[in-house]
Amino acid sequence: QVQLVESGGGLVQAGGSLRLSCAASGGTLITYGTGWFRQGPGKEREFVAAIVWSSGSTHYGDSVRGRFTISRDNAKNSVYLQMNSLKHEDTAVYYCAAAPMITNLESGPYNLWGQGTQVIVSS
Repeated sequence: QVQLVESGGGLVQAGGSLRLSCAASGGTLITYGTGWFRQGPGKEREFVAAIVWSSGSTHYGDSVRGRFTISRDNAKNSVYLQMNSLKHEDTAVYYCAAAPMITNLESGPYNLWGQGTQVIVSS
């Protein structure tokens, strides 16, 4: 069974950058699109970014638009999230998710989720 594995999280200072990776493990990921979500301490899960696998079309949450970039690598069956100009408010566990069919890029439905990778931005 295909699993999603996130990596690249860590501790950075405000204004710094991180690059998160989401790789399929156990098989080839076949999906309409993939997305990144995050959940900070005591907060609801928040949509970050999504990409349509076939076309490369992207969509971003308002709080990260202009700072984060989502991309894909077809050969590696992986999705990435480049995070620049990080703020303390970006501190969260970041999750990669996949949707076989999406009616709305923010809501999915996303039915395959990774375990998450922690991002901490110092203040």
